[in-house]
Amino acid sequence: MFTLAEVASLNDIQPTYRILKPWWDVFMDYLAVVMLMVAIFAGTMQLTKDQVVCLPVLPAPINSKAHATPGNADITTNIPKMESATDQDQDGRMTNEISFGASAVTPDIPLRATYPHADSTAPNQEAKKEKKDPTGRKTNLDFQQYVFINQMCYHLALPWYSKYFPYLALIHTIILMVSSNFWFKYPKTCSKVEHFVSILGKCFESPWTTKALSETACEDSEENKQRITGAQTLPKHVSTSSDEGSPSASTPMINKTGFKFSAEKPVIEVPSMTILDKKDGEQAKALFEKVRKFRAHVEDSDLIYKLYVVQTVIKTAKFIFILCYTANFVNAISFEHVCKPKVEHLTGYEVFECTHNMAYMLKKLLISYISIICVYGFICLYTLFWLFRIPLKEYSFEKVREESSFSDIPDVKNDFAFLLHMVDQYDQLYSKRFGVFLSEVSENKLREISLNHEWTFEKLRQHVSRNAQDKQELHLFMLSGVPDAVFDLTDLDVLKLELIPEAKLPAKISQMTNLQELHLCHCPAKVEQTAFSFLRDHLRCLHVKFTDVAEIPAWVYLLKNLRELYLIGNLNSENNKMIGLESLRELRHLKILHVKSNLTKVPSNITDVAPHLTKLVIHNDGTKLLVLNSLKKMMNVAELELQNCELERIPHAIFSLSNLQELDLKSNNIRTIEEIISFQHLKRLTCLKLWHNKIVTIPPSITHVKNLESLYFSNNKLESLPVAVFSLQKLRCLDVSYNNISMIPVEIGLLQNLQHLHITGNKVDVLPKQLFKCVKMRTLNLGQNCITSLPEKIGQLSQLTQLELKGNCLDRLPAQLGQCRLLKKSGLVVEDHLFDTLPLEVKEALNQDINIPFANGI
Repeated sequence: MFTLAEVASLNDIQPTYRILKPWWDVFMDYLAVVMLMVAIFAGTMQLTKDQVVCLPVLPAPINSKAHATPGNADITTNIPKMESATDQDQDGRMTNEISFGASAVTPDIPLRATYPHADSTAPNQEAKKEKKDPTGRKTNLDFQQYVFINQMCYHLALPWYSKYFPYLALIHTIILMVSSNFWFKYPKTCSKVEHFVSILGKCFESPWTTKALSETACEDSEENKQRITGAQTLPKHVSTSSDEGSPSASTPMINKTGFKFSAEKPVIEVPSMTILDKKDGEQAKALFEKVRKFRAHVEDSDLIYKLYVVQTVIKTAKFIFILCYTANFVNAISFEHVCKPKVEHLTGYEVFECTHNMAYMLKKLLISYISIICVYGFICLYTLFWLFRIPLKEYSFEKVREESSFSDIPDVKNDFAFLLHMVDQYDQLYSKRFGVFLSEVSENKLREISLNHEWTFEKLRQHVSRNAQDKQELHLFMLSGVPDAVFDLTDLDVLKLELIPEAKLPAKISQMTNLQELHLCHCPAKVEQTAFSFLRDHLRCLHVKFTDVAEIPAWVYLLKNLRELYLIGNLNSENNKMIGLESLRELRHLKILHVKSNLTKVPSNITDVAPHLTKLVIHNDGTKLLVLNSLKKMMNVAELELQNCELERIPHAIFSLSNLQELDLKSNNIRTIEEIISFQHLKRLTCLKLWHNKIVTIPPSITHVKNLESLYFSNNKLESLPVAVFSLQKLRCLDVSYNNISMIPVEIGLLQNLQHLHITGNKVDVLPKQLFKCVKMRTLNLGQNCITSLPEKIGQLSQLTQLELKGNCLDRLPAQLGQCRLLKKSGLVVEDHLFDTLPLEVKEALNQDINIPFANGI
């Protein structure tokens, strides 16, 4: 037999689940325990004391004396003798004969029938008989026969409900218990419920919850509103609405969320919120992420809600079923029963009257059970009414939004909403605290506090560095926001913000008077009105890197004093088709526009700034640039770069740019440059970069571009240098590296102004003596060729500062290198063993710059 504790464990659930059990579930659990106790008590009593006691029913007397008891006829033929013996006062001897030699066993209960041989007309004899037989009439049954009849009649005469009521009650109770808690155990719901309870408990206990709500109360207090607005005391709901409506005063370029953290807002939150422990802050951040993922997972379905409804319907149907059949059997439990076992051939009697000793107790227990079931059923009906009275698959945090500053807490649906409704039945404080972790405002505030706590002024100062332009630069990467201490770095020149999705630039940025360059890399920063005014007047250079053009902040197009704009991202996607690139006409002082994207044509919006644009750079990702007609409008462009645009020829639109000074067509598919003759009309063109193409020959017409000072043909397929190149008397830089050139023409000596010559990565084996007539040479790169010897006339290049010889077939270096007074070891790129061939005094002269960090370029 199992104990009550073992059965009660069927209803045992984790204590943490109690927050999902409303009062009716708790009450029904208690009722189920009471029903369980009733069933177990009844079962125990039935197993230990349940029995029936039966006695035979003697037939009524008949007028004929010869009509003996028929039931005794089959047992013995001595009944007539018994009658005569009785009349002759021989009772003791005859009793022994009738009981088959056994001692007479007579029941304590008097018999209702009389013996058939009793003579009702002879009162004297009957009185005499009573005196001789004080224990009643004989039934001719011994003890074993009574036991046999009791067992037979227990199963035949006793109603089945009297025998199985405890077991039925136990089974029904177990089913009701399982139905009440099935949604906690079902595999497809238990994981969600367990996860929800775990997250809810952590949210309730999180220090951030208390601090956020207390801070909200501080912000929404009437006293603070009086200090901020100077207005009269308003009702609470009025002050809340005015607080939420305050962002309307901000610039359209920042939403309400951003305005909540405005630097113009009185700093009330910092003293109390900075107390948050770093570990608590990290745990709160993790909770925000868990809540976000849990919501996305649970809101997809309403399985938990449906399962709860189904199990409630099952309990209600179970109640109706139990009540219907139990009410019919409550009267079947009786103390007296008539039994006809059909064993008269064994006992001599046909009818027995039995008593059930547990009838009274079972009837009382059954009535108690029915009463409990009725209460249980009414609660089930109320639960169904609650389930269908309100839409439980929708949940609104309206009250929480009204009582706090977290007006962005979203409404939820499906199973997530149902779980919150269930929690509200336990304690509404849980959902209120849980709502804090659904608010982006709350999350952003936590990030801001944690960020400011971690990134102090001293730490930021350590990350400030000097860039190539000798400007103070700060690069912040993958932070949750921009620390407030950044705006205390008043001497900062360059600020780089990368992968900071919640970046906000408050009014405090106006303290950074030296700030002229800003980088926003995948960082759609929001600015306040005061901050925007400062950036509009002071910012000179802006770099914006994005994935889609819609990520470009709208305020970028309003920076009237901006000089340089760098846009890096997708400007030609099917989603925006460049319509998102707003007009640039407000950028009245823009001089440099750098676009790195996948353009198929020059954006028409660029023409808005064409009159005052001096430099245009378009770096494509390999997308073919087809339409270039817009270039003709850029009459003031001095520098033009069209890199990686899949150009096959020099675009004709370029020849209209009369003020063009530098042209860079790097990394295209240009094979022929016959159009180069048209460059003679570009009187100011001084630099031509056609590197990283597929050019095979340089046409002689290049001689007409007389003002060229720099010519770049590296990484092409040139096999020779035409004499026409050396007629460009103003040429100061010539780069033909990484081609197939095998010889340097002697006409190179005509380039008296040549200062930089790059022939690295060719097939040159001999250096002409005329090369050393270029006495203004400062850089000479001859690496990775086939040069076998370096002429001694190298000493004539007195202004040489960079000499590359590595990767040739040299066996020694001439001592005349010592005559190159400006050449140091850091500028000499050569193998170590060749450097050792120089005389000692030459090596000492070259080693005078030993304190320079990279003394040798090898």
